[in-house]
Amino acid sequence: MTSRERVLTVFEHREPDRVPRWCGASPEFCEKACREFGLSDEELSVRFGDDFRRVSAVYDGPDFALSQGADSRTIFGVERSGIGYGQPKSHPLADADLREIERYPWPDSAWMDVSGIAGDAAQYGGKYAILGGDWSPFWHDAIDLVGMEKLYMKMFDDPECVDALFSRIVDYYYEVSRRIFESASDAIDIFFIGNDFGGQTGALLSPAMFDRFIMPHLLRLIELGHLYGLKVQLHCCGGFRELLEMMIDGGLDAVHAVQPSCRGMELAGLKRAYGDRLVFNGGIDSHHALIKGTPETVVAETRRVLDIMMPGGGYIGGASHDYILGETPVENVAAMFDTIGEYGVYART
Repeated sequence: MTSRERVLTVFEHREPDRVPRWCGASPEFCEKACREFGLSDEELSVRFGDDFRRVSAVYDGPDFALSQGADSRTIFGVERSGIGYGQPKSHPLADADLREIERYPWPDSAWMDVSGIAGDAAQYGGKYAILGGDWSPFWHDAIDLVGMEKLYMKMFDDPECVDALFSRIVDYYYEVSRRIFESASDAIDIFFIGNDFGGQTGALLSPAMFDRFIMPHLLRLIELGHLYGLKVQLHCCGGFRELLEMMIDGGLDAVHAVQPSCRGMELAGLKRAYGDRLVFNGGIDSHHALIKGTPETVVAETRRVLDIMMPGGGYIGGASHDYILGETPVENVAAMFDTIGEYGVYART
């Protein structure tokens, strides 16, 4: 099978020739691994057996000057500073009422140039499963704009305001992805979106609150992907088992970077309860196995996870955190992917 055939077979909950491999890594890790192996970024993806490639729109909107001390600015005008993505310097809609939300200078989807996506995908010659669409982290953007505590309080005190906030954010992401799919849906296989609705001890919202405030907007994005014949995969960190039934009922096809160390995310239970309805991506512990382990312990952990998750298909092998960190030993990551390639075979002869 080609990588694309392998992945699409998994999304149909059938067993392919072997478990697909997913490599999501930080720039720092990729730079280190490329240096150690003497490879380019694409050659590194081939070395790890990554069955996926991603295509993206390119920002072509106005230039916004950063204020002193800011390192970056989100598409919604929130300046951030600090390590990595940093933290918001302020929450511009923290005290906004409904009128102020409507009058806020929301971004224009036309700022994203979608013209090169089909060509970017074509360079892979149909070999790999192609991820596309806008990342659409509407939950995180709402937190940036309002602040997490105030967002929770507004859900009780001013739900109409919260509805308007999410609607305006998702309107932007919906339209960017719609333009991407209009331009290049034939070149894309999976609409990949990301929002972290879970923490170490469980979901960040109760099922009732998630259903009331989040699910309608998540459903819009899922339905958009399906309208263009795409599978939809949600990146979601943490524990969120109590939300899975709603996500499945809403048509979600896959969840990504499953973290078994979080409450409710024990792999055998997830596979038993949802394995015939939802593709699971990840599950090989990043924190303890990959960062702190040895190649030998990584091999053992990878085989343990494969034994649980492989049967019947519906599983993509990879780390329990998509952003493999720079401090992760390269030999451990190589051991994980090599073990998936060697042990994750369905038709052993």
